Amino acid sequence: MGAGHSHGPAMPTAGHAGGRYRRRLAAAFALTATFFVVELVAGLVSNSLALISDAGHMAADVVALASTLLATHIATRPDTTGRRTYGSYRAEIFASGLVVLIMLGVGAYVIVSAMGRFGEAPEVTSGTMLVVGFIGLVINIVSMLLLRSGSKDSLNVKGAYFEVVADAAGSVGVMIAGALIILTGNPIWDIVVAALIAVFVIVRALTLGRQVLAVLGQHAPAGIDPQTVAATLGDVGGVAQVHDLHLWTLTSGMNVATAHLVAAPGADHQEVLVGAQDVLRERYAIEHATLQVEPADRPGCHDLTW
Repeated sequence: MGAGHSHGPAMPTAGHAGGRYRRRLAAAFALTATFFVVELVAGLVSNSLALISDAGHMAADVVALASTLLATHIATRPDTTGRRTYGSYRAEIFASGLVVLIMLGVGAYVIVSAMGRFGEAPEVTSGTMLVVGFIGLVINIVSMLLLRSGSKDSLNVKGAYFEVVADAAGSVGVMIAGALIILTGNPIWDIVVAALIAVFVIVRALTLGRQVLAVLGQHAPAGIDPQTVAATLGDVGGVAQVHDLHLWTLTSGMNVATAHLVAAPGADHQEVLVGAQDVLRERYAIEHATLQVEPADRPGCHDLTW
């Protein structure tokens, strides 16, 4: 019987997708934190719910980006205890979960606040809304450009990117609300736009939340069908049967697999092992695989299942 495993880069930072974008995250955090203060003051001065709600979302972004940065630091830090056999890579996923909760909380708060303002006609300084909304849009576009490439590689960076996209939509909404108030003279547009911003934020949060739960639930990675992988491994020379195949995502860009391969009579177990590892790496980009090769006459093992 043979067993083996393969690993990717040895250095934690190199193997962790989010760690490669730490400087860009830091830049986005600095921009967002600075504008949050500006927008909050402007919202209070202008009495605009759209500005205040967007500032609340900005505050959530500040916390989310801070947790994202902290998660990339923790995930790329080497384990000194010897007990974290998977390292601390999952810190990224927990940070993404925190972002989801923050976005849902902000969205719910804004909707409740908007409902409370219906029927009222508060005086809103629309000019301030236009100026601040434009400044916010510029800052959010810069942050989006910083995080866009990383959002494709890291769920953690994707959460931050979603936050910035929602912020950009909020800034556009603030500008639209200001323009409509100027054109119609009706402050109701401030409330309507604030509610629409909140709905957009909630939808984004639910999308990200599904991905976070899929990772924490150890579902098969997106785009990889376990049955197809099993069939591919079964086509490897010398493999008679595949069982106990498990596929999951440890963290963004790091998929993991385990499987038992039943070798055909007379097959070279080492060749079977190497061939299966090559298939997983080349066809499915799975470099972290633990495979056990066993003879066909080994009793009991093929009956194991989860």
